[in-house]
Amino acid sequence: MQIGIVGLPNVGKSTLFKALTKKQVDTSNYPFCTISPNVGVVAVPDERLDKLADLYHSEKIVPAAIEFVDIAGLVKNAHKGEGLGNQFLSHIREVDAIAHVIRNFQDENVTHIAGKIEPEEDLNTIETELAMADIATIEKILNKTETKIKANDKDAPGQKIILKNIIIALDKGKKPDIAELKDDEQKFIKGLSLLSLKPELFIENIGEEQLATDNKQLTTNDLKVNGPLIKICAKLEAELSELSPEESQNYLQELSIKKTGLDQLIIESYKLLNLITFFTAGPKESHAWTITNGTKAPAAAGKIHTDFEQGFIRAEIINWKNLLDARGEIPAKEKGQMKIEGKDYIMRDGDVAYFRFSK
Repeated sequence: MQIGIVGLPNVGKSTLFKALTKKQVDTSNYPFCTISPNVGVVAVPDERLDKLADLYHSEKIVPAAIEFVDIAGLVKNAHKGEGLGNQFLSHIREVDAIAHVIRNFQDENVTHIAGKIEPEEDLNTIETELAMADIATIEKILNKTETKIKANDKDAPGQKIILKNIIIALDKGKKPDIAELKDDEQKFIKGLSLLSLKPELFIENIGEEQLATDNKQLTTNDLKVNGPLIKICAKLEAELSELSPEESQNYLQELSIKKTGLDQLIIESYKLLNLITFFTAGPKESHAWTITNGTKAPAAAGKIHTDFEQGFIRAEIINWKNLLDARGEIPAKEKGQMKIEGKDYIMRDGDVAYFRFSK
């Protein structure tokens, strides 16, 4: 699963990406310094995994991971090719969700492409460009649809109506609603990889001084968005990423901040993509696995190895907290807390699983 980090030039995208991945990228103070997308695989913070590893004295710990893509800055008229718009828009199409970075900090050493700080206007520019890019895509598909109609394609007339309705919604500045479409119609629309249909979250990049005056919470009163909003000081997060865990924690305590903005971003990204985590644990390795909410046990086993899914027999399942409280598998079984589940079992967040399969 990939989250694309999107925004105007010089809003803090690459600084945020550096903090996320601890991977050095070019954050020079000029537009379009990020020409090709940078991809970073980020470990998902999860204290449950650490506690399971402590219980088993695991030799190895493997956290769940999520990918973030640093996509170069868009500008007005990017859908017409301004800046490096066409290239950047194609990169956004490849991600599963979009994280908008919106600048709301003052720094005379970091120029703003428009010469002034107007967060809502910046966000409007980006969303307009994404909508215009979708309209251009749909218009091309409509031309092909007309040809299909002339060839008596039975699905084409209905597809034309759906595409026209999406354009109408985008023209009004609204997100298209495809919830009521039939399964085959949804499959057709999702196959177009429309930017306006991707899940979104919003990151307000603020100055460090604002953290101390805004109740130290990731909320805002003035920036209106249609989705989860996280307030982050990317500069501070980048500094924290260079410290040891102990130093970072002490610094956060000094600022009276319980959790870093990056941790909240990763957690919200997980929720946005409808992901959950299950675990496998033992002396050799404790491992967190990412699956979509609603995944059944055989498919979850297949995340570990395809043979597990193909030869699935059953799964022994216990909630991570119950396993910890029992202090191990044997006491948990004696208490009847470890359940035997079959092929129809739907995995839950926090399950610890032991899969049985035939070779």
